[in-house]
Amino acid sequence: MPCTLGLTAHPDSAEMAAHDRSPQAPHMGTSDLNGGTGGFGRPMVGRRVRTASVLRRPSGGKTVSAVLAR
Repeated sequence: MPCTLGLTAHPDSAEMAAHDRSPQAPHMGTSDLNGGTGGFGRPMVGRRVRTASVLRRPSGGKTVSAVLAR
């Protein structure tokens, strides 16, 4: 499933936002290297973030954002 990634630099932090069309909330689990079902983002940033959020998009899908210290 395609997704887009946005990166924004702030003076004391960096924000990452991933947008995809899946309605499924992110979860910790085994990352799927071959089947295309994902599972990489949450474990990758889980211990490094200041804040994280999931926003359901009215057009479908979601945006998962995370703010990390610089």
